[in-house]
Amino acid sequence: MKSPRKFNDGRLSRVLVAPIVSEKATLLADKHNQVLFKVLRDATKPEIKAAVELMFKVEVESVRTLQQKGKATRFGRSIGRRDHAKKAYVSLKAGQALNFAGEGA
Repeated sequence: MKSPRKFNDGRLSRVLVAPIVSEKATLLADKHNQVLFKVLRDATKPEIKAAVELMFKVEVESVRTLQQKGKATRFGRSIGRRDHAKKAYVSLKAGQALNFAGEGA
């Protein structure tokens, strides 16, 4: 699959920050064929879709995103805040699977 011309490949390579691996993410992968990613805060749904298709060579059905507020935390006396984050729930088409290890095709 080739990325659409309207997106810069350099930008697409930076859109996906990291996969989210947790119990909830594993459950979603098994039950609904979805994968969770931490993405750039200014990334759009079409950019996320194009980035996943480009990097993992799979077909994406839909993308849902959410903005997660950073928690207020304390470091001794001072109060701080963790960074805000954006998550993407990427639904893959039936029969598609994501391989994070990079083994096989």
